[in-house]
Amino acid sequence: MSPISTAIASPPAARQDRTAAPQSRMTAEARAATLSDRVAGKPADAVLRDAIAATAPGRIAMVTSFGADSAVLLHIAASVDPALPVIFLDTGKLFGETLRYRDALVARLGLTDVRSIEPDAADLKAEDPDGILWAGRPDRCCYVRKVLPLQRALDGIDTWITGRKRFQGGERSRLAVVESLDGRVKVNPLAHWSQDDIAAYFDRHDLPQHPLKADGYLSIGCMPCTDRASDPGDARSGRWAGQAKTECGIHLAMPAPAR
Repeated sequence: MSPISTAIASPPAARQDRTAAPQSRMTAEARAATLSDRVAGKPADAVLRDAIAATAPGRIAMVTSFGADSAVLLHIAASVDPALPVIFLDTGKLFGETLRYRDALVARLGLTDVRSIEPDAADLKAEDPDGILWAGRPDRCCYVRKVLPLQRALDGIDTWITGRKRFQGGERSRLAVVESLDGRVKVNPLAHWSQDDIAAYFDRHDLPQHPLKADGYLSIGCMPCTDRASDPGDARSGRWAGQAKTECGIHLAMPAPAR
């Protein structure tokens, strides 16, 4: 059986029978503070181990784009627990290279629970029947194709792990290793890593690069909204180029954009 399971995330109401009771009466803020103290100064693999140990079984997952730097955290995760659930948002607008890279990395690293989550077909029919919502309303496109599917995929998850780093700039420049948002703990084991740290880890472990990286794509999302980085020192300068938009929304506490 393939380690990659593809699913269109069900609405939360349809998933309630599969959702376990919350792990404790502690708020997410309190759990984040406790975990933050516990992992202070520790390397990324230890941060990941402590996050898993501090979370009830089945209630922690990693979210990854299988983008330019993703192999680093995925490799660390595979060394700690290859059965850790990994959520991948297949928006329907990704580069073919990203999908092939995902499959190659999963096989290479031995990850056994990669969940490829797709947008809800009814949402796409109602919101983006022609598939060009990105051209005029990119915030709404991200909401339908990424934010909503992730909200559904995280139903029953208390703690989620991301690969965000401070050097990526914007709001990420102040990124904490452990934080809380929308009632969940978020763990960013690579928050303090530099671009040189990432490059050195790729070399040290002989990890394959995303095939688009050599062509100047330093941060890779959906094909229509991703270009080559205009500034080699700013990996995300090719995302939503020419727009004020810098985030898809999955890392922001924000209401849905107006219809």
